[in-house]
Amino acid sequence: MAAKSKKSGKVGGQAGPTLTHRRFYRLKILLIMGMVAEEFEKSNPVVSRTIVIRGDQTLEDLHDVIFESHDRFDHHMYEFQFGKKPMDRKGARYVMPMIFQDAFDDGGDPAAGSVDQTTIDSLTLKVRQLFFYWFDFGDDWWHQIEVEAIEDSGPAGKYPKVVEKVGKSPPQYMEMDEDEE
Repeated sequence: MAAKSKKSGKVGGQAGPTLTHRRFYRLKILLIMGMVAEEFEKSNPVVSRTIVIRGDQTLEDLHDVIFESHDRFDHHMYEFQFGKKPMDRKGARYVMPMIFQDAFDDGGDPAAGSVDQTTIDSLTLKVRQLFFYWFDFGDDWWHQIEVEAIEDSGPAGKYPKVVEKVGKSPPQYMEMDEDEE
């Protein structure tokens, strides 16, 4: 899916910074919680992926690369959270379009934006900032995302891109044998 241009300064219905050049964000995604078997966790104490994404790409693009880099195959609901910890009700959250457009509210604070309309640049991220990605609201795969670097240039090629993998991808479902995937 093509990301929306930032030249208008509009992101998710809100004004964002207008940029005349591209920025590249190096993000470290660390799996912090999920349905992982004890044996897997012992042999893979750290599961992380480092991704470089352009600032004009969206949170939806970030979700897609995280999904693929963890070898997932079954799509589920997800959101990005910008609180001090997962489920911090005071933090902004960015949700899937169908949730953002749905008039039904779960009783919590309304979402700050839709993942398909929110660019990485519009988040005004800072180096060492942490935020969270929650995938599959039933199995609760939680990832901590740290901004490692923000640069004004990057190598040619397709973005977002995985530049480092640490640890094996856990099976998406505990009951699945690796041979069944």
